[in-house]
Amino acid sequence: MALGQLRSVPMSTPGLREIDQATRDQYYEQGWWRTDRTFVDDFLARVAEDPDRPALVSYPEGGGPPERHSYGELEALSRRFAGAFINLGIEPGDVVSMQLTNSWEFPALAIALLRVGAVVNPLVPIFRHRELSFILGRTESKALFVPREFRRFDHGELAVRLAGEIDSLEHVFVLGDPPTGARSFTEFADRAWEDEPGLAEELKRRTPSPSDLAEIQFTSGTTGEPKGVLHDYNTIWSGGRSITDGLGLGPDDVCFMASTLAHQTGFLYGFIVPLSTGQKVVYQEVWDAQQLVSIVDDEQIAYTLSATPFVADMITAQLDQQKPLASFKYFICGGAAIPPKFVEESDEVLGAELVAVWGMTENAVVTHTRAGDAVEIVSDSDGQPVDWMQVRVVDDQLNELPVGEVGNLQITGPNQALGYFHRADLYEEVSTPDGWFDTGDLARRREDGGIRISGRSKDLVIRGGENVPVFEIESLLIRHPKVFEVAVVGYPDERLGERCAAVVAPQGDEAPTLPELVAMLDAEGVAKQFWPERLEIVAEMPKTPSGKIQKFHLRDQLG
Repeated sequence: MALGQLRSVPMSTPGLREIDQATRDQYYEQGWWRTDRTFVDDFLARVAEDPDRPALVSYPEGGGPPERHSYGELEALSRRFAGAFINLGIEPGDVVSMQLTNSWEFPALAIALLRVGAVVNPLVPIFRHRELSFILGRTESKALFVPREFRRFDHGELAVRLAGEIDSLEHVFVLGDPPTGARSFTEFADRAWEDEPGLAEELKRRTPSPSDLAEIQFTSGTTGEPKGVLHDYNTIWSGGRSITDGLGLGPDDVCFMASTLAHQTGFLYGFIVPLSTGQKVVYQEVWDAQQLVSIVDDEQIAYTLSATPFVADMITAQLDQQKPLASFKYFICGGAAIPPKFVEESDEVLGAELVAVWGMTENAVVTHTRAGDAVEIVSDSDGQPVDWMQVRVVDDQLNELPVGEVGNLQITGPNQALGYFHRADLYEEVSTPDGWFDTGDLARRREDGGIRISGRSKDLVIRGGENVPVFEIESLLIRHPKVFEVAVVGYPDERLGERCAAVVAPQGDEAPTLPELVAMLDAEGVAKQFWPERLEIVAEMPKTPSGKIQKFHLRDQLG
């Protein structure tokens, strides 16, 4: 079969962008995309090589012994769950949503979904009714998996409420004691579907193609609604290689994933990458830096990838405990600028290199600093592009800028997402006439070919690695009777990178208080991590002659 005839994601997928044939052929010919293998094939190959090899270790919330699964055990679980999905009527191309913690159930269910040809829709645990109702309705998700309770929030009750509001949501499964209207995960998992005759043949028939849609990952931005980023097996595989190829990580390197598996960082680098390369991966259901440093030596953890706050927490924990961390080689860090002291302390306290990366949900890791780079480079660089991705810094007329000048950061290459689900218009808005993706970030080029992010042209706050939907928060706060105008902006925070501040020009003489504003957001079902943590009252907003609020002045005032 010629390259141009390969089966591809159906163009009926709403929001899917066109990729010209010459570009597709280049990606295949260069080995940047694959024609005959997916993550499912990679995982099953690891199982066949050594079914007893440790695959994952999950440390539960509240302590207790970790749960351990070999590659063979994980495959059997995924086969059982695949049979259960087929029994539910899940067909290739159907979307199934999971708002689960970092535990063995997430990868087992996700592998099962991919094996039956379904599309995985990971949902971060902080999402509440407002975000979930939009996403589940937009994707027409057939099934939803949630814990009964996590971090003192009743996900089970919310899931039942959502099922009553969304016609397509046929099945709700709860890990734990289910509320009325939901089904127990035990009920889903208790039949030995893996032994059913005919299952192997059915799974073979449903084997996905590298260019089939695999994931819809929603990210918050500036448009007032989450954007469903479309990835097939090839864009996922290409993005995953950025870390393993770039740092020479192999099957004997143990991964620890602190970020939620429902975030693209966790999904790609804490699930897809380790389990396709034969690595063992270690999870914590709830981030606990003290526990992490105590288990590094026991689990022989070699690396992790997460946001700047996790580096700070791990350094503090190691200063407290002084545990042996001989196996720990890399802390791969992105999501916010990295203060030089963390680069130095990672080496001095953790005995590990800090590797700076830049990427997005839309394109995974695109740039990273190299092993052995000096502290001053890691502190002033977001790294050089991986070999198969192209990066440029341009002015508003798309002229490439010289080294040192700040401009718009634009990307193209095989990591790049296939579009925004049901919102081709939004993807078109961030695409240039010559086919590049405008990231919304401002950057400058370095002499060594690397880039340095210097700001954002789009209106976004990144708090601890999570994008805050600024426009949506402002749209809610402006409805408060004491608010005349409002701007949500970020202010620097050493641990989280940024926190949210609400700058308010009051309506009348009485200004709102911060508790009043967050109470309003709470009542609207907005995730707590998106609430402003600081309130500044101003007599009037700084504006351009056309009436736009000049947020850079507000950021300067906040320090």
